[in-house]
Amino acid sequence: MRGMVQGMRDSFSSFAMGLILALVLLYLILVAQFRSFTDPALILLAVPPGVTGALVALVATGTTLNVQSLMGVLMMVGMVVSNSILIVEFTHRLEEDGMPVLDAVVNSCRIRLRPILMTTFATVIGLLPMALKLGTGSEAYAPLARSIIGGLMVSVVLTVFVVPAAYLLVHGRRQAAAASPGLPIRQPRPGGETR
Repeated sequence: MRGMVQGMRDSFSSFAMGLILALVLLYLILVAQFRSFTDPALILLAVPPGVTGALVALVATGTTLNVQSLMGVLMMVGMVVSNSILIVEFTHRLEEDGMPVLDAVVNSCRIRLRPILMTTFATVIGLLPMALKLGTGSEAYAPLARSIIGGLMVSVVLTVFVVPAAYLLVHGRRQAAAASPGLPIRQPRPGGETR
């Protein structure tokens, strides 16, 4: 096959490489910012739901996977990661103030839910005319808008559950392991009672 197919394949491969490089660089930047290897991995857990939502939106609207929709996926990854950073960073701040891990996670999700919803709905409402092809010349950019909208809508629902749950699993075990070595081991008495 010749013509446009070769160019399309080249653009798809370059976008895939760009997405991988963007995720790697983002992870390295987050490692430097949080001084941890686990927290950036927890933050990037919001990316797979976002990519899944973008693909579901493209399939549901009958939109093909093209250069514009891939650009939308790249833009959506940045927005999704910023929402996840809000939760993890604020949870760390509450933990530093002396709050237990479970309370810090719950309060962080409750407090940060409003700005996450505000930015998400503002982005979705702003992209709706482009996604619905209402403006002049918006047909070319409709796949971009649809992939961003689908990714954000699915990710905002799952991020407030997946990222805090993973944070609680990782840091809750760490806190429990730090508190458990000082506990005495209970020895059974000959009569069956424990002391």
